[in-house]
Amino acid sequence: MSPLLIAIVIGAVMANVVTLPPRLKPGLQFSSKRLLRVGVALLGMQLTFSDILGLGPAAITVVVMIVALGIGGTMLMGRMLGLSWTQRLLIACGFSICGAAAAAAVDGVVDAEDEELVTAIALVVVFGTILIGVIPLLSHVMGLSDETAGMWAGGAVHEVAQVVATGGALGGAALTVAVIVKLARVVLLAPVLAVLGWRARRRDRDRASARTVPLVPLFVVAFLLCAAVRTTGILPAGVLGPIKLAQTALLTAAMFALGTGVHIAALRRVGPRPLVLATLSTVWVSSIALVGAVLTQ
Repeated sequence: MSPLLIAIVIGAVMANVVTLPPRLKPGLQFSSKRLLRVGVALLGMQLTFSDILGLGPAAITVVVMIVALGIGGTMLMGRMLGLSWTQRLLIACGFSICGAAAAAAVDGVVDAEDEELVTAIALVVVFGTILIGVIPLLSHVMGLSDETAGMWAGGAVHEVAQVVATGGALGGAALTVAVIVKLARVVLLAPVLAVLGWRARRRDRDRASARTVPLVPLFVVAFLLCAAVRTTGILPAGVLGPIKLAQTALLTAAMFALGTGVHIAALRRVGPRPLVLATLSTVWVSSIALVGAVLTQ
């Protein structure tokens, strides 16, 4: 199980079983905002642009289509369901890019309600976990090759940890392909956040407020710089392990803090519509990824 999943579950249980002391609130807010952004930035250390370019033009095009069509289709379906713009955006980016980290990073730009962010993250965890069992089963039934199944998993599953679990279940060369495709989706978090930042500045007519919304958030720039440093190969292999551990620890702390914001009463007020959208989005993104994987192979 992913440490991020364990952390958010523990945080949610604590929030609904005991009353957390008010003095913890500043630390929890610091973890859910600042530590989260540092963790997302360090996620770039898992990327090498050369590996992603090694997928080839066809596969890269498929990855771009998964993210673009995934977000666009989910946003459209969410509007038809009557969900708020921020709620459906968090779900769309979480399901189309890289799960909880993407949803939380988008929240840093659009400033959604706490209940909306927690709902999106919870849905990412649930549906991504379901895909860990579904994709290997369907891949076997359809007789997909390891490479095709791996690309499907990397293009469809939400969390990086969930992709690793799915690729491991598929076996063979599927794991390597799945992880590279997934990390290619992670790279697209940067341009998506840049577009959202530009949109926020454009929509805000109050000039003083508009200046507070960065066109490209600093942690996104740091994310790209980390990926660039990793690509150069100047970092010794012995350093990458501790960096990955630190990144996991930071995101785990952030997920715990976000989990403490999960309140059963608040989730009941959200209603079933986010669940319906999550179901539709999972089917939609998975279908795009499957068609793309089959065509490229």
